[in-house]
Amino acid sequence: MEGENPHDATETQPSSDRIKLNVGGKLFETTTYTLRSGGPDSLLSLLSNRSLHHHDPSQPVFIDRDPEIFSALLSLLRSNRLPSTAKRFSNQELIDEASYYGIESQLKSALAPSPLTGIDASLFTTIRPSSDATVSDFNAIDSDGSVWVAHGGQISVYDWNLTHSGTVRTHLDYISTIRRIGPGVAAVGSETLAGLHVYNTASGYRSCCVDWADPTDPRIYKARVNAIADSDNSVFASFDCRHKENCVLMIDKNKWTTLEVARQSGSSSKSMVAGKLKYVPKAGVLVGVSVTSGAFGYSGYIRLWDPRSKEVVWETNEPGSGRSSRFGDSFADVDVDVDELTLVKLGSKSGDLAVADLRKLSEDPWIYLEEKNPRMRMMTGGASSVGNCVINCYRKQLFVGREGELEVWSTVEGDGDQNVGGERILCEGSYRRNYVDKVEDSERGVIKKIEGGGDRLFVIREGVEGIEAWQSSRFSGVVSSS
Repeated sequence: MEGENPHDATETQPSSDRIKLNVGGKLFETTTYTLRSGGPDSLLSLLSNRSLHHHDPSQPVFIDRDPEIFSALLSLLRSNRLPSTAKRFSNQELIDEASYYGIESQLKSALAPSPLTGIDASLFTTIRPSSDATVSDFNAIDSDGSVWVAHGGQISVYDWNLTHSGTVRTHLDYISTIRRIGPGVAAVGSETLAGLHVYNTASGYRSCCVDWADPTDPRIYKARVNAIADSDNSVFASFDCRHKENCVLMIDKNKWTTLEVARQSGSSSKSMVAGKLKYVPKAGVLVGVSVTSGAFGYSGYIRLWDPRSKEVVWETNEPGSGRSSRFGDSFADVDVDVDELTLVKLGSKSGDLAVADLRKLSEDPWIYLEEKNPRMRMMTGGASSVGNCVINCYRKQLFVGREGELEVWSTVEGDGDQNVGGERILCEGSYRRNYVDKVEDSERGVIKKIEGGGDRLFVIREGVEGIEAWQSSRFSGVVSSS
C-alpha cells in the first residue's frame, strides 16, 4: 500500500525468513521469528538482525559454542519446553549457555517447578553444604526460590536452581537463627554470642551489629537473639538475657536505629521470649509466639503487636487464659498464613489443628478442623501423634511435621469454606488432610523445621545432614539438579 513502511510490516508480523547457524561446527537452520523469541536484547535476536542486513544469507553465522546444548535451547525457543535430550546436561550447564545467549528468563521458566501441591509433592534433592553439613537454621525465599542456610558458623546461599552461589564464614562459632533481610544481606543470631549480626554475603563482611541495651537496668546484659522477622523497612528481633528479661526490637533497615516494641520479665511462660516472629503486611501486625514444654506439658502465648503504637492488638495464653474451647490442650506449635490472614495452631494433647481468622479474633476464635479424609480418620489424635511437631503455612496449604511424618492440609473448594458475600468464612471442613511423604521418607528422622519458597518445600531433620527439597511433579521437560 502506498505510504506504508515495509520495515513496519516486518516488525508487526512473525518473520519466516530462514537463517543458518554454524554452532561449534554443526549446522542449524531456523527462522528469525524463533531467534527473536528470546527477546530483543538477546544475542540470538541481534544475530538475526545482522544476518538480514550485513551477512550473506547463504553463509551460516558461526557461533563458537556447544552445539548439543544449543540444540536443546533452540527447541526451548520453539516450544517453550525443554526436550528430553536436555536430561543429558546439568542445570548449570544449561544455565551457563542460556546466559551466553541472553535467554536466561526462558530457561528459568522451563526449569521452575510446578506450582506446589503437597498431595503430589516428592523429595527432589537434598542440599548438603560442603562443610558443617548439619543445618542449624535456614530461610527459604518465596520471591526468588533461593535458600539461605546456616551451618556451624557459616552462611551458604543457594539460588533458584538450588545451585550453590557462595558461602560466608562469620565470626560466630554457631548460628542458631538466620533471615535474609535484603538482596545479599543476612541477619543472624547465636545462642552463644550476644547481638543481631548483619552480613553482606557478596563481600563476606559483617556490616553492623545491633544490641539490646538499657543503661538503667543492669539485668540487660549480653542479650541473645532468638527469632528474626522483617518487613520492607524494618527488622524485628526477639532478645533475651540470662536473667530472662526479654524484648522485641524493631530495627530500621536504613538507619539501624532501634525501638522497643515489647518488653517482658520472663518470670513465667506467659512472658518468656518469643521463639517465633512473623510480620503480616496485610494486617500491619507482628505475631510473636512462645512455646515451652516441661513435666506438666506445653504452655505459651501468642501475641499480636502493632509495631507503630507498640500496643498489643490481641493475645492468648495457654493454658490459663480460657480462650480456647479445649482447656488444657495447649498448642505445641503455631504459624501464620500471611496471605490468607489465618492463625494455625496444633494441640499438644489431641494433635488436632485449629485455625483462627486474624481479622476476627475474639475471646475464643479457634475452629478445630474436622478430618475429611476417610482413610486418615483413625490416625489423628492422641499424644503419640504429637511428639515433636512443626507447622508451616505456604501457598494456602498447611504443612505439618509430626515426628518424622510430613502431611498437608489443603484448602477444600466448594463444600469446605463457607462464603458470605464473597468473603471466606472458616469452618471445620475448610481443609482436607493427606500425607506428603512415603513410609521410607518418614524414617529419615524427626522433622525440625519446614519452610516453603519458590514452589518448593524445604525440610530439615534432627541430627540429619542437609536440607530436603520437595516439589510437585513435572511430567515433561524434567532436568534433575543433582
